[in-house]
Amino acid sequence: MTPTAFIPALASALRLSDLRSRLLFTLGILVLFRFVAHVPVVRVDTEVFRRLFQQSQLLGMLNLFSGGAMENLSIAAMGVYPYITATIVMQILTAMVPALQALSKEGEAGRTRINLYTHWIMVPLAAVQGFAQLQLVQSLGLISGVGVIGGSLWPTLVMVLSMTAGTVLLVWLGELITEYGIGNGVSLIIFSGIVAGLPAFVGQSLVGGTNLVALVPFVAIGAGIVYAIVIFNEAQRRVPVQYSRSTMRGGRVFRQGGTTHIPLKVNMAGMIPLLFALTLMMLPQTLLSPFAASNVGWVRTLANGVTQTLGQSSPVYWALYFLLVVGFTFFYTLIIFQQQNLAESLQTNGGFVPGIRPGRATADYLNGILNRITWAGALFLGGVAVTPYLAELFTGVRSLQLSSTGLLIVVGVVLDTMKQLEAQLLMRRYQGFLS
Repeated sequence: MTPTAFIPALASALRLSDLRSRLLFTLGILVLFRFVAHVPVVRVDTEVFRRLFQQSQLLGMLNLFSGGAMENLSIAAMGVYPYITATIVMQILTAMVPALQALSKEGEAGRTRINLYTHWIMVPLAAVQGFAQLQLVQSLGLISGVGVIGGSLWPTLVMVLSMTAGTVLLVWLGELITEYGIGNGVSLIIFSGIVAGLPAFVGQSLVGGTNLVALVPFVAIGAGIVYAIVIFNEAQRRVPVQYSRSTMRGGRVFRQGGTTHIPLKVNMAGMIPLLFALTLMMLPQTLLSPFAASNVGWVRTLANGVTQTLGQSSPVYWALYFLLVVGFTFFYTLIIFQQQNLAESLQTNGGFVPGIRPGRATADYLNGILNRITWAGALFLGGVAVTPYLAELFTGVRSLQLSSTGLLIVVGVVLDTMKQLEAQLLMRRYQGFLS
Protein backbone atom coordinates (compact mmCIF):
# COMPACT_ATOMS: atom_id res chain seq x y z
CA MET A 1 0.00 0.00 0.00
CA THR A 2 1.29 3.46 -0.90
CA PRO A 3 -0.15 6.92 -0.09
CA THR A 4 -0.62 7.55 -3.81
CA ALA A 5 -2.88 4.49 -3.99
CA PHE A 6 -4.63 4.99 -0.66
CA ILE A 7 -5.73 8.61 -1.09
CA PRO A 8 -7.60 8.10 -4.42
CA ALA A 9 -9.17 4.91 -3.02
CA LEU A 10 -10.37 6.77 0.08
CA ALA A 11 -11.75 9.55 -2.12
CA SER A 12 -13.61 6.93 -4.16
CA ALA A 13 -15.05 5.44 -0.96
CA LEU A 14 -16.27 8.84 0.23
CA ARG A 15 -17.98 9.49 -3.11
CA LEU A 16 -20.12 6.37 -2.69
CA SER A 17 -23.12 7.25 -0.53
CA ASP A 18 -23.56 3.84 1.13
CA LEU A 19 -19.85 3.40 1.84
CA ARG A 20 -19.60 6.97 3.09
CA SER A 21 -22.51 6.28 5.42
CA ARG A 22 -20.73 3.19 6.79
CA LEU A 23 -17.55 5.15 7.46
CA LEU A 24 -19.40 8.04 9.15
CA PHE A 25 -21.51 5.60 11.18
CA THR A 26 -18.34 3.86 12.44
CA LEU A 27 -16.76 7.20 13.34
CA GLY A 28 -19.92 8.36 15.12
CA ILE A 29 -20.13 5.21 17.27
CA LEU A 30 -16.46 5.53 18.25
CA VAL A 31 -17.01 9.17 19.27
CA LEU A 32 -20.02 8.07 21.34
CA PHE A 33 -17.85 5.44 23.03
CA ARG A 34 -15.28 8.09 24.00
CA PHE A 35 -18.06 10.10 25.68
CA VAL A 36 -19.32 7.02 27.54
CA ALA A 37 -15.77 6.31 28.72
CA HIS A 38 -15.85 9.55 30.74
CA VAL A 39 -19.13 8.91 32.62
CA PRO A 40 -17.92 7.96 36.14
CA VAL A 41 -19.49 5.36 38.40
CA VAL A 42 -18.04 6.97 41.51
CA ARG A 43 -15.86 10.01 42.02
CA VAL A 44 -12.13 9.31 42.36
CA ASP A 45 -8.92 11.33 42.24
CA THR A 46 -8.11 10.84 38.56
CA GLU A 47 -4.53 12.15 38.83
CA VAL A 48 -3.64 9.66 41.55
CA PHE A 49 -5.41 6.98 39.55
CA ARG A 50 -3.34 7.69 36.42
CA ARG A 51 -0.08 7.49 38.36
CA LEU A 52 -1.12 4.09 39.69
CA PHE A 53 -1.84 2.92 36.14
CA GLN A 54 1.71 3.78 35.11
CA GLN A 55 3.08 1.61 37.94
CA SER A 56 0.76 -1.39 37.84
CA GLN A 57 0.78 -4.02 35.07
CA LEU A 58 -2.61 -5.29 36.26
CA LEU A 59 -4.30 -1.88 36.17
CA GLY A 60 -2.60 -1.05 32.87
CA MET A 61 -3.93 -4.22 31.25
CA LEU A 62 -7.46 -3.62 32.56
CA ASN A 63 -7.30 -0.06 31.24
CA LEU A 64 -6.09 -1.33 27.85
CA PHE A 65 -9.16 -3.49 27.31
CA SER A 66 -11.51 -0.83 28.66
CA GLY A 67 -10.31 1.56 25.97
CA GLY A 68 -8.99 3.99 28.58
CA ALA A 69 -12.26 4.04 30.57
CA MET A 70 -10.75 2.36 33.64
CA GLU A 71 -8.66 5.46 34.37
CA ASN A 72 -11.87 7.36 35.12
CA LEU A 73 -13.62 4.37 36.77
CA SER A 74 -16.50 5.00 34.37
CA ILE A 75 -19.50 2.82 33.58
CA ALA A 76 -17.38 1.43 30.74
CA ALA A 77 -14.46 0.64 33.07
CA MET A 78 -14.44 -3.06 32.12
CA GLY A 79 -14.66 -2.34 28.41
CA VAL A 80 -15.34 -5.43 26.32
CA TYR A 81 -12.96 -7.69 28.24
CA PRO A 82 -15.79 -9.83 29.74
CA TYR A 83 -17.06 -10.44 26.20
CA ILE A 84 -13.57 -11.44 25.03
CA THR A 85 -13.28 -13.81 27.98
CA ALA A 86 -16.71 -15.30 27.22
CA THR A 87 -15.72 -15.76 23.57
CA ILE A 88 -12.55 -17.63 24.54
CA VAL A 89 -14.51 -19.82 26.98
CA MET A 90 -17.06 -20.68 24.27
CA GLN A 91 -14.33 -21.55 21.76
CA ILE A 92 -12.74 -23.95 24.24
CA LEU A 93 -16.12 -25.47 25.17
CA THR A 94 -17.01 -25.88 21.50
CA ALA A 95 -13.85 -27.94 21.00
CA MET A 96 -14.61 -30.10 24.06
CA VAL A 97 -18.43 -30.50 24.13
CA PRO A 98 -19.89 -32.69 21.32
CA ALA A 99 -23.26 -30.91 21.40
CA LEU A 100 -21.59 -27.54 20.78
CA GLN A 101 -19.43 -29.08 18.04
CA ALA A 102 -22.56 -30.25 16.27
CA LEU A 103 -24.15 -26.83 16.76
CA SER A 104 -21.13 -25.08 15.22
CA LYS A 105 -21.59 -27.14 12.03
CA GLU A 106 -25.18 -25.97 11.49
CA GLY A 107 -24.16 -22.90 9.52
CA GLU A 108 -25.44 -19.42 10.30
CA ALA A 109 -28.15 -20.66 12.67
CA GLY A 110 -25.57 -22.56 14.76
CA ARG A 111 -23.20 -19.59 14.89
CA THR A 112 -26.06 -17.32 15.98
CA ARG A 113 -26.95 -19.72 18.78
CA ILE A 114 -23.33 -19.95 19.97
CA ASN A 115 -23.11 -16.14 19.89
CA LEU A 116 -26.22 -16.01 22.09
CA TYR A 117 -24.60 -18.39 24.58
CA THR A 118 -21.52 -16.15 24.56
CA HIS A 119 -23.64 -13.15 25.53
CA TRP A 120 -25.28 -15.12 28.34
CA ILE A 121 -21.86 -16.06 29.73
CA MET A 122 -20.65 -12.47 29.37
CA VAL A 123 -23.20 -10.97 31.81
CA PRO A 124 -22.24 -12.92 34.98
CA LEU A 125 -18.56 -12.62 34.04
CA ALA A 126 -18.99 -8.84 33.79
CA ALA A 127 -20.71 -8.69 37.20
CA VAL A 128 -17.96 -10.73 38.88
CA GLN A 129 -15.20 -8.74 37.21
CA GLY A 130 -16.89 -5.44 38.09
CA PHE A 131 -17.01 -6.37 41.77
CA ALA A 132 -13.38 -7.53 41.65
CA GLN A 133 -12.28 -4.25 40.07
CA LEU A 134 -14.11 -2.23 42.72
CA GLN A 135 -12.45 -4.31 45.43
CA LEU A 136 -9.07 -3.73 43.80
CA VAL A 137 -9.62 0.04 43.63
CA GLN A 138 -10.77 0.04 47.27
CA SER A 139 -7.60 -1.83 48.32
CA LEU A 140 -5.59 1.02 46.76
CA GLY A 141 -7.43 3.52 48.97
CA LEU A 142 -9.15 5.37 46.14
CA ILE A 143 -12.74 4.53 47.10
CA SER A 144 -14.51 3.04 50.12
CA GLY A 145 -17.77 1.34 51.00
CA VAL A 146 -17.46 -1.63 48.63
CA GLY A 147 -18.86 -4.80 50.19
CA VAL A 148 -21.73 -7.26 50.35
CA ILE A 149 -22.85 -6.76 53.95
CA GLY A 150 -24.49 -3.93 55.85
CA GLY A 151 -24.84 -0.51 54.31
CA SER A 152 -22.29 -1.26 51.61
CA LEU A 153 -24.52 -3.76 49.81
CA TRP A 154 -26.85 -1.38 47.97
CA PRO A 155 -24.18 1.12 46.73
CA THR A 156 -21.98 -1.79 45.63
CA LEU A 157 -24.87 -3.43 43.80
CA VAL A 158 -25.65 -0.19 41.96
CA MET A 159 -22.02 0.27 40.90
CA VAL A 160 -21.68 -3.35 39.73
CA LEU A 161 -24.93 -3.16 37.76
CA SER A 162 -23.82 0.14 36.18
CA MET A 163 -20.49 -1.32 35.09
CA THR A 164 -22.15 -4.49 33.78
CA ALA A 165 -24.63 -2.38 31.81
CA GLY A 166 -21.70 -0.36 30.44
CA THR A 167 -20.04 -3.53 29.13
CA VAL A 168 -23.28 -4.69 27.51
CA LEU A 169 -23.67 -1.24 25.93
CA LEU A 170 -20.15 -1.32 24.47
CA VAL A 171 -20.62 -4.82 23.04
CA TRP A 172 -23.91 -3.68 21.47
CA LEU A 173 -22.21 -0.61 19.98
CA GLY A 174 -19.44 -2.84 18.65
CA GLU A 175 -21.95 -5.18 17.01
CA LEU A 176 -23.68 -2.17 15.43
CA ILE A 177 -20.35 -1.20 13.86
CA THR A 178 -19.83 -4.75 12.60
CA GLU A 179 -23.30 -4.81 11.00
CA TYR A 180 -23.70 -1.26 9.72
CA GLY A 181 -20.15 0.11 9.65
CA ILE A 182 -16.68 -0.94 8.52
CA GLY A 183 -14.49 -3.38 10.46
CA ASN A 184 -14.91 -5.51 13.57
CA GLY A 185 -16.73 -3.33 16.06
CA VAL A 186 -15.46 -4.87 19.31
CA SER A 187 -11.86 -4.69 18.10
CA LEU A 188 -12.33 -1.11 16.92
CA ILE A 189 -13.54 -0.07 20.39
CA ILE A 190 -10.38 -1.47 21.98
CA PHE A 191 -8.34 0.07 19.18
CA SER A 192 -9.81 3.54 19.72
CA GLY A 193 -8.99 3.40 23.43
CA ILE A 194 -5.36 2.48 22.77
CA VAL A 195 -4.93 5.14 20.09
CA ALA A 196 -6.60 7.75 22.32
CA GLY A 197 -3.66 7.46 24.72
CA LEU A 198 -0.99 8.06 22.09
CA PRO A 199 -1.25 11.90 21.92
CA ALA A 200 -0.80 12.16 25.69
CA PHE A 201 2.26 9.87 25.56
CA VAL A 202 3.83 11.85 22.72
CA GLY A 203 3.03 15.14 24.44
CA GLN A 204 4.58 14.06 27.73
CA SER A 205 7.67 12.84 25.87
CA LEU A 206 8.14 16.10 23.94
CA VAL A 207 7.42 18.40 26.90
CA GLY A 208 10.19 16.81 28.91
CA GLY A 209 8.89 13.74 30.66
CA THR A 210 11.17 11.47 28.58
CA ASN A 211 14.76 11.69 27.43
CA LEU A 212 14.52 12.40 23.71
CA VAL A 213 17.81 10.57 23.07
CA ALA A 214 16.29 7.43 24.60
CA LEU A 215 12.99 8.04 22.80
CA VAL A 216 14.54 7.62 19.33
CA PRO A 217 15.57 3.95 19.75
CA PHE A 218 12.30 3.35 21.59
CA VAL A 219 10.32 4.57 18.57
CA ALA A 220 12.59 2.57 16.25
CA ILE A 221 11.92 -0.60 18.27
CA GLY A 222 8.19 0.08 18.14
CA ALA A 223 8.32 0.53 14.37
CA GLY A 224 10.27 -2.72 14.04
CA ILE A 225 7.68 -4.58 16.12
CA VAL A 226 4.87 -3.20 13.97
CA TYR A 227 6.66 -4.32 10.81
CA ALA A 228 7.21 -7.81 12.24
CA ILE A 229 3.56 -8.07 13.31
CA VAL A 230 2.40 -7.20 9.79
CA ILE A 231 4.74 -9.79 8.24
CA PHE A 232 3.75 -12.61 10.60
CA ASN A 233 0.03 -11.75 10.56
CA GLU A 234 -0.01 -12.03 6.78
CA ALA A 235 2.42 -14.99 6.50
CA GLN A 236 0.84 -18.29 5.47
CA ARG A 237 1.73 -21.69 4.10
CA ARG A 238 -0.35 -22.48 1.02
CA VAL A 239 -1.14 -26.17 0.73
CA PRO A 240 -2.17 -27.09 -2.86
CA VAL A 241 -5.58 -28.75 -3.23
CA GLN A 242 -7.24 -30.28 -6.27
CA TYR A 243 -10.96 -30.88 -6.76
CA SER A 244 -12.41 -33.51 -9.08
CA ARG A 245 -16.00 -33.41 -10.32
CA SER A 246 -17.91 -35.74 -12.59
CA THR A 247 -20.65 -34.56 -14.93
CA MET A 248 -22.96 -36.58 -17.19
CA ARG A 249 -23.38 -35.34 -20.77
CA GLY A 250 -25.16 -37.37 -23.40
CA GLY A 251 -24.74 -40.58 -21.42
CA ARG A 252 -20.99 -40.07 -21.07
CA VAL A 253 -19.07 -39.21 -17.89
CA PHE A 254 -16.73 -36.21 -18.09
CA ARG A 255 -14.10 -35.56 -15.41
CA GLN A 256 -13.57 -31.94 -14.44
CA GLY A 257 -11.33 -30.47 -11.80
CA GLY A 258 -9.81 -27.34 -10.37
CA THR A 259 -6.78 -26.34 -8.36
CA THR A 260 -6.71 -24.09 -5.33
CA HIS A 261 -4.91 -23.96 -1.98
CA ILE A 262 -5.51 -24.00 1.78
CA PRO A 263 -3.90 -20.95 3.46
CA LEU A 264 -2.51 -22.09 6.83
CA LYS A 265 -1.58 -18.95 8.75
CA VAL A 266 1.69 -18.83 10.66
CA ASN A 267 0.01 -16.85 13.44
CA MET A 268 -3.39 -18.56 13.50
CA ALA A 269 -3.92 -17.86 17.22
CA GLY A 270 -3.67 -14.07 16.91
CA MET A 271 -3.40 -12.25 20.24
CA ILE A 272 -5.29 -14.87 22.30
CA PRO A 273 -2.15 -16.64 23.66
CA LEU A 274 -0.94 -13.30 25.02
CA LEU A 275 -4.26 -12.83 26.82
CA PHE A 276 -4.12 -16.34 28.29
CA ALA A 277 -0.54 -15.91 29.46
CA LEU A 278 -0.98 -12.40 30.81
CA THR A 279 -4.13 -13.34 32.73
CA LEU A 280 -2.30 -16.27 34.32
CA MET A 281 0.71 -14.09 35.18
CA MET A 282 -1.49 -11.45 36.82
CA LEU A 283 -3.48 -13.99 38.85
CA PRO A 284 -0.95 -14.47 41.72
CA GLN A 285 -0.55 -10.70 42.15
CA THR A 286 -4.31 -10.20 42.12
CA LEU A 287 -4.95 -12.93 44.70
CA LEU A 288 -2.07 -11.99 47.00
CA SER A 289 -2.37 -8.19 46.91
CA PRO A 290 -4.88 -8.07 49.84
CA PHE A 291 -2.39 -10.04 51.99
CA ALA A 292 0.55 -7.68 51.37
CA ALA A 293 -0.43 -5.63 54.45
CA SER A 294 -1.42 -8.59 56.64
CA ASN A 295 -0.72 -8.48 60.39
CA VAL A 296 0.64 -12.05 60.19
CA GLY A 297 4.36 -11.84 59.48
CA TRP A 298 4.86 -14.95 57.35
CA VAL A 299 1.73 -14.22 55.30
CA ARG A 300 2.93 -10.68 54.59
CA THR A 301 6.44 -11.93 53.71
CA LEU A 302 5.09 -14.62 51.39
CA ALA A 303 2.72 -12.22 49.61
CA ASN A 304 5.40 -9.57 49.12
CA GLY A 305 7.96 -12.17 47.98
CA VAL A 306 5.69 -13.66 45.33
CA THR A 307 4.61 -10.20 44.20
CA GLN A 308 8.22 -9.07 43.76
CA THR A 309 9.28 -12.29 42.03
CA LEU A 310 6.38 -12.12 39.59
CA GLY A 311 6.45 -8.34 39.26
CA GLN A 312 6.80 -6.81 35.81
CA SER A 313 10.33 -5.61 36.57
CA SER A 314 11.54 -9.13 37.38
CA PRO A 315 13.32 -11.24 34.71
CA VAL A 316 11.48 -14.29 36.12
CA TYR A 317 8.18 -12.69 35.16
CA TRP A 318 9.22 -12.17 31.54
CA ALA A 319 10.81 -15.61 31.21
CA LEU A 320 7.61 -17.28 32.43
CA TYR A 321 5.57 -14.96 30.22
CA PHE A 322 7.58 -16.04 27.16
CA LEU A 323 7.16 -19.76 27.92
CA LEU A 324 3.43 -19.42 28.60
CA VAL A 325 2.86 -17.51 25.36
CA VAL A 326 4.65 -20.22 23.37
CA GLY A 327 2.69 -23.00 25.09
CA PHE A 328 -0.70 -21.30 24.76
CA THR A 329 -0.01 -20.59 21.07
CA PHE A 330 0.19 -24.31 20.34
CA PHE A 331 -2.82 -25.02 22.57
CA TYR A 332 -5.11 -22.43 20.99
CA THR A 333 -3.95 -23.12 17.43
CA LEU A 334 -4.81 -26.79 17.90
CA ILE A 335 -8.31 -25.89 19.14
CA ILE A 336 -8.98 -23.58 16.20
CA PHE A 337 -7.65 -26.06 13.66
CA GLN A 338 -9.71 -28.94 15.04
CA GLN A 339 -12.87 -26.84 14.79
CA GLN A 340 -12.22 -26.21 11.09
CA ASN A 341 -12.04 -29.98 10.34
CA LEU A 342 -10.37 -29.35 6.98
CA ALA A 343 -9.58 -32.98 6.09
CA GLU A 344 -13.22 -34.05 6.39
CA SER A 345 -14.45 -30.98 4.49
CA LEU A 346 -12.02 -31.70 1.65
CA GLN A 347 -13.11 -35.33 1.40
CA THR A 348 -16.79 -34.39 1.48
CA ASN A 349 -16.36 -31.86 -1.34
CA GLY A 350 -14.18 -34.09 -3.53
CA GLY A 351 -10.94 -32.32 -2.79
CA PHE A 352 -7.53 -33.82 -2.06
CA VAL A 353 -3.93 -32.82 -1.51
CA PRO A 354 -1.80 -34.12 -4.43
CA GLY A 355 0.16 -37.20 -3.38
CA ILE A 356 -1.74 -37.59 -0.07
CA ARG A 357 -4.59 -40.04 0.49
CA PRO A 358 -7.89 -38.44 1.58
CA GLY A 359 -9.12 -38.83 5.14
CA ARG A 360 -6.78 -39.65 8.02
CA ALA A 361 -3.60 -39.32 5.95
CA THR A 362 -4.61 -35.80 4.88
CA ALA A 363 -5.39 -34.85 8.48
CA ASP A 364 -1.96 -36.07 9.63
CA TYR A 365 -0.26 -34.25 6.77
CA LEU A 366 -1.99 -30.94 7.57
CA ASN A 367 -1.30 -31.37 11.30
CA GLY A 368 2.39 -31.90 10.55
CA ILE A 369 2.58 -28.71 8.49
CA LEU A 370 0.64 -26.78 11.14
CA ASN A 371 2.96 -27.92 13.92
CA ARG A 372 6.04 -26.79 11.98
CA ILE A 373 4.76 -23.34 11.05
CA THR A 374 3.24 -22.81 14.53
CA TRP A 375 6.76 -22.93 15.97
CA ALA A 376 7.51 -19.78 13.97
CA GLY A 377 4.29 -18.12 15.13
CA ALA A 378 4.79 -19.15 18.76
CA LEU A 379 8.38 -17.92 18.93
CA PHE A 380 7.33 -14.71 17.20
CA LEU A 381 4.56 -14.06 19.75
CA GLY A 382 6.90 -14.90 22.61
CA GLY A 383 9.51 -12.52 21.21
CA VAL A 384 6.98 -9.72 20.77
CA ALA A 385 5.74 -10.35 24.33
CA VAL A 386 9.16 -9.72 25.91
CA THR A 387 10.31 -6.96 23.53
CA PRO A 388 8.69 -4.16 25.61
CA TYR A 389 10.73 -5.33 28.62
CA LEU A 390 13.93 -5.33 26.56
CA ALA A 391 13.05 -1.91 25.11
CA GLU A 392 12.53 -0.48 28.59
CA LEU A 393 15.75 -2.12 29.80
CA PHE A 394 17.89 -0.51 27.09
CA THR A 395 16.09 2.82 26.62
CA GLY A 396 14.56 3.51 30.03
CA VAL A 397 11.26 4.46 28.39
CA ARG A 398 8.13 2.70 29.55
CA SER A 399 4.72 2.92 27.93
CA LEU A 400 1.68 0.73 27.63
CA GLN A 401 1.45 1.84 24.00
CA LEU A 402 4.40 -0.46 23.21
CA SER A 403 2.83 -3.43 24.98
CA SER A 404 2.73 -6.57 22.87
CA THR A 405 -1.03 -7.01 23.16
CA GLY A 406 -1.70 -3.36 22.41
CA LEU A 407 0.41 -3.36 19.25
CA LEU A 408 -1.10 -6.64 18.04
CA ILE A 409 -4.58 -5.19 18.49
CA VAL A 410 -3.75 -1.93 16.73
CA VAL A 411 -2.00 -3.54 13.76
CA GLY A 412 -4.56 -6.36 13.46
CA VAL A 413 -7.52 -3.97 13.53
CA VAL A 414 -5.94 -1.65 10.95
CA LEU A 415 -5.21 -4.55 8.58
CA ASP A 416 -8.69 -6.05 9.01
CA THR A 417 -10.44 -2.70 8.48
CA MET A 418 -8.35 -1.95 5.39
CA LYS A 419 -9.17 -5.38 3.92
CA GLN A 420 -12.89 -4.82 4.47
CA LEU A 421 -12.72 -1.38 2.86
CA GLU A 422 -10.75 -2.89 -0.02
CA ALA A 423 -13.43 -5.57 -0.47
CA GLN A 424 -16.18 -2.94 -0.51
CA LEU A 425 -14.36 -0.97 -3.21
CA LEU A 426 -13.66 -4.02 -5.37
CA MET A 427 -17.33 -5.06 -5.16
CA ARG A 428 -18.21 -1.73 -6.70
CA ARG A 429 -15.54 -2.12 -9.42
CA TYR A 430 -13.23 0.51 -7.93
CA GLN A 431 -9.48 -0.03 -7.85
CA GLY A 432 -8.26 -1.05 -4.40
CA PHE A 433 -5.16 0.09 -2.52
CA LEU A 434 -3.65 -3.08 -1.01
CA SER A 435 -1.94 -4.36 -4.17
